[in-house]
Amino acid sequence: QVQLVESGGGSVQAGGSLRLSCAASVSGYINNIICMGWFRQAPGSEREGVARIGYDGSTRYIESVKGRFTISKDNAKNTLYLQMDNLKPEDAAMYYCAAQYIGSCQLRVADMNVWGKGTLVTISS
Repeated sequence: QVQLVESGGGSVQAGGSLRLSCAASVSGYINNIICMGWFRQAPGSEREGVARIGYDGSTRYIESVKGRFTISKDNAKNTLYLQMDNLKPEDAAMYYCAAQYIGSCQLRVADMNVWGKGTLVTISS
């Protein structure tokens, strides 16, 4: 079972940038991951998908972060990244990375099989 550990969260002013990282500790099955994604959950809101990257490197973003966020991965380091630029107050949330083993890569919460514990992003205006 892959374990995921997020880092890089913090407090930043609106318009600023953060880079989140998600380190995967391998216990044998990382090659079976078909999709990894970043999700976020603000207080009182449901968890939502932000961006995902497939095993082939294809990416997908929700509309509100297009042009501002970039998802990437370093297979050699078993690490997933989310570069977040031009941050807005509405981006404030707990950010989680997640991995999916089966199905299609659709950035759906219910499809993800493994979750990290999250890293908090706060935005000051």
